[in-house]
Amino acid sequence: MQSTRRFWGRALASLLHSRWTLAAAVAVVALCGYFGWRHFYSADTGTAGPGAANSSKAPATIPVTIAQAKKADFPVYLNGLGAVEPYQTVLIRSRVDGQVTKIAFKQGQMVKQGDLLVQIDPRPYQAALDQAVAKKAQDEANLKNAQLTLQRYAGLAKEDSIALMTFNAQQATVDELVAQIKGDQAAIDNAQTQVDYTTIRAPLTGKMGFRLVDAGNIVHAADTTGIVTIVQLQPISVVFTAPEEDVPQINKALAAGVTPVIALSSDGSSTLSQGHLAVVNDAIDPTSGAISMKATFENKDNALWPGLSVSTRLLVETLEQVTVVPDGAVERGPSGLYAFVVGADNKVETRVITVGQEGDGQSVVLTGLTADETVVTAGQYRLVQGSPVQPSAAGSATPAASVAPSAPVKAP
Repeated sequence: MQSTRRFWGRALASLLHSRWTLAAAVAVVALCGYFGWRHFYSADTGTAGPGAANSSKAPATIPVTIAQAKKADFPVYLNGLGAVEPYQTVLIRSRVDGQVTKIAFKQGQMVKQGDLLVQIDPRPYQAALDQAVAKKAQDEANLKNAQLTLQRYAGLAKEDSIALMTFNAQQATVDELVAQIKGDQAAIDNAQTQVDYTTIRAPLTGKMGFRLVDAGNIVHAADTTGIVTIVQLQPISVVFTAPEEDVPQINKALAAGVTPVIALSSDGSSTLSQGHLAVVNDAIDPTSGAISMKATFENKDNALWPGLSVSTRLLVETLEQVTVVPDGAVERGPSGLYAFVVGADNKVETRVITVGQEGDGQSVVLTGLTADETVVTAGQYRLVQGSPVQPSAAGSATPAASVAPSAPVKAP
C-alpha cells in the first residue's frame, strides 16, 4: 500500500513540474515575437514604433471662422414694448335733436376731412332761422321810421317848435331799435348754427368704425353713445415704456433734436415703420418704475394698426468710430471677457477685453483689441493659447487665405 502511494505522489509531482515548464516556454516565445515585431516595424517605417509617431508629428490645425475688428459708428438703442394708438379719435355725436334722414358713409370707410357723414332733418331749425330773419327785417323797418321822425324832431327842436323832452324820447326809441336789431342778428346767427349742426361732416381724415345709429332714428344732443367713431391712422402713435434709469439718457437725446424710433413686430423679426419720439410723459409710474413715451409714425402703408402690440427701438446715442466685433468673438471665462486673436503665423492668442454697448449682433470693444485685428468668431471650443488654426471667413465654404500668406503654418 505504501509503495503504491509513493508511486502516485512521484507521478503527480512530475506532472506539475512539466506544466510550469510549458507555461514558461510559452511566455518566452511570446516575448520574443513582440520584440521581433517592434524590430521589423522600425526597420520598415524608419520610426521607433506607433507611439513615437504621435510625438514627432505637428499638431493638426483647427478650422475656425474669423472676422476683422473694425472702426465704425455704433448706434445705441433702448428696446421696449408698446401698443399702437390712433393719432386722434373722435366720437361723432349730434349737437341737435332730430331724425336722421341720411347716413352718407360706409362702415370701415376711409373719409377725408369735410366729407358728409350724417344728415339730420333741418326743417325745424330752418323755420327758426327764417323767423329770426323776419324779426330782424321788421325791426329794421321800425328803426328806419324812427330815424326819420328823429330827423324831423331835430329840425323842430332848433326852432323851439317842440319840447326838448320829445326829441330826447325819440332819440331813445332809435337807440332801442338799434340794440334790438343787434339782438335779432344774434338770434339769426344762433339759428343758422343750429341749421349747420344738422349736417355732420368728418372733422378729420381717418377710418370710420362701426355705425351705431341707422337712418330714421331720433338722435339727441344729450346722447352719450354717439353715431360712429372715426380714428386718424396717418399719422399714428405708438405708446411704449422704458425703465426709469434711462430717463436722463432719453431726455438728453430728445433735447438734442429729432430722436428716431423703430417699430417692429412683437417678436422683433420684422420692421414695420420708422418714426420719431414725440413726447415723454411728465411722471414715472411708481408701481412699475417705468416712464411712458409716445412716438409718431407717418404710417403711409397702414402697417401699424390701433391696438397692435409692437417692439420698439429708441435711438438715444451714436458712438462714433469705435472698435466693433461680432458678438460671436466675445468669450466669457472665470476671469471675465476675452477673445481669440489670430496672429500672422495663424496661431491664436488669448486676449482679455472689455466690452461696452452691444446690439444688432455687434459688440463695442473698449480695451484689448484694435481695428483690423483678426478674431475668431466660431470654433473656439478647441482652442488654447498658441493653437494653430485654419481660418475661414463667415459664410465661406472654403478656408480663407492665411492672415499673412507669406507665413506658412508651423508646428509648435
